[in-house]
Amino acid sequence: MLNYKAPLRDMRFVMNEVFDYPAHYRALGSGEDASPEVVDAILEAAATYCEEVLAPLYVSGGEEGCHFQAGEVTTPKGFKAAYAQFVEGGWQGLSFPTAYGGQGLPVSLNLLKSEMMGTANWAFSMYPGLSIGCINTILQYGTEAMRQQYLPKLVAGEWGGTMCLTEPQCGSDLAQVKTQAKPLGDGSYAITGTKIFISSGEHDLTDNIVHIVLARLPEAPAGTRGISLFIVPKFLVGEGGALGTRNAVHCGSIEHKMGISASATAVLNFDGAIGTLIGEPNKGLEAMFTFMNTARIGTAIQGVAHAELAYQGALAYACERRSMRALSGKKEPEQVADAIVWHPDVRRMLLTQKAIAEGGRAMIYGAAQLADKMFAAAWAGDQAGYKRHDGELGFFTPILKGFLTEMGLEAANLGMQVYGGHGYIREHGMEQIARDARIATLYEGTTGIQALDLLGRKVLLQTRGQCVRDFTAQMWVLARPGLLAGGLRGRMARALARRAVQWNTLTLRLMLKAKADPEQVGASSVDYLMYCGYVMMAYHWALMAQRAEQALHSGQGPESAAFYQAKLQTAQFYFERLLPRADAHHRMALAPASTLLQMPVAAMAG
Repeated sequence: MLNYKAPLRDMRFVMNEVFDYPAHYRALGSGEDASPEVVDAILEAAATYCEEVLAPLYVSGGEEGCHFQAGEVTTPKGFKAAYAQFVEGGWQGLSFPTAYGGQGLPVSLNLLKSEMMGTANWAFSMYPGLSIGCINTILQYGTEAMRQQYLPKLVAGEWGGTMCLTEPQCGSDLAQVKTQAKPLGDGSYAITGTKIFISSGEHDLTDNIVHIVLARLPEAPAGTRGISLFIVPKFLVGEGGALGTRNAVHCGSIEHKMGISASATAVLNFDGAIGTLIGEPNKGLEAMFTFMNTARIGTAIQGVAHAELAYQGALAYACERRSMRALSGKKEPEQVADAIVWHPDVRRMLLTQKAIAEGGRAMIYGAAQLADKMFAAAWAGDQAGYKRHDGELGFFTPILKGFLTEMGLEAANLGMQVYGGHGYIREHGMEQIARDARIATLYEGTTGIQALDLLGRKVLLQTRGQCVRDFTAQMWVLARPGLLAGGLRGRMARALARRAVQWNTLTLRLMLKAKADPEQVGASSVDYLMYCGYVMMAYHWALMAQRAEQALHSGQGPESAAFYQAKLQTAQFYFERLLPRADAHHRMALAPASTLLQMPVAAMAG
């Protein structure tokens, strides 16, 4: 049985020693109350809630799933009580402005809390998780009247929120959205259409659900230029947040899914439901990206969460399960066989999981500092600062979402593999992690969509490769002092320097290839994204190794020394066993698009 333990030691290492969060918070306008003592208290309280309340519901909630009857959804046993504790603890309002009932702390603190919640029970975490994007959208694009009407209840967690994009005829191609918004003459609109795959679209955890809906106004331009954004509550909202009559939005069904069955994924029918325009007419997609980017970073956390949970379960099992003897001789001669943790191939799987979880955590925490700056600027009305930091974070977002979810799925599958046949049955919970992890590479844009966003939009169109040059400049700064050093430090420094040059060269070559053949972008994009992910994680592992080495040289007690030594050893494993995968992606990214497109469609059937 899984027994989640929040990795507070590693979280504090990345926060305090790698990225110096205390100094970062002091420099933020929204970070003045985030003292080390306050942050530590929040981490401890969140860990207790996640370990004692959410984690015990993970397996049972997945086995029971949600119940649907006559348009109503009931969550699994224990979820409603756990959510009441979530609300009582004020967890939803952690990083939202005090003007609307929040605690005004930096956004990154909410991400740290979300990591623990997601690792303990990903399906549960999706209910409050979807509300975060809803809140951010209303904060950024809503009028003050809208904020006063909706935000106090959303920030308190008493109401939930959703994102309603996908329709039966379209997934990521939002140009095909058909949902209509008819003006009613009083400033409101009648929203008519069907939305599918709506996470948390209907449930029994909150009194109201606020839907953020994409729809078209009459005579709107075709394609994405004609999409507007609307607030459509489940129950109409009066003065002071008072609930009115039931709106004409109903749940037609919930999906029967491969995983995360405790999270209700709804089909929502809008039958002339009353909605309010948010943002400018026909510019809903721009506003929706505020929601989507929030959700994509949250989904990137899912990759780390599943890697961490699978690693914890696999490590415990590998230390207890006995089979055969180590090739170099008996390790536990008093036992009938050695624990499988002594076998090199099991170590390979465990260290891969560890490297993914801890490397991904560092990538998320580094990006979280950009998110802090971006939202601090937004809430202060600094649009120039908001756009600058949004652009910086925009480069990270598709890599975090695409790469980390793919790696999280790999780590989940390795967890099953460590268990052998026992991993394939439900008793140990490992197959549930793999089923739950599978969705992460699909929703909020598949890996292919993230890759096109990265290469086609962020790298080629928007920045002409400048975003890569900016990041590789950081790699050079980290690598330069160690280029002539010996040992692990020197090897990592030289590897980083070589990858910095290679990344820029690859980007330039793909820019030239794309000019000659536009199909090259689609043909190369996923391999390019994975290459970027491996190299970016290498940078973060080198950063952690540097800090660990400094700590060891400063003199540490046996327990701390063991922690830092493990960091260095995992960094070495990453550079020697995982980073070389980037070479294959580099080569495949440069392969001509013709290798994918030359075969006639008819011939593909054999």
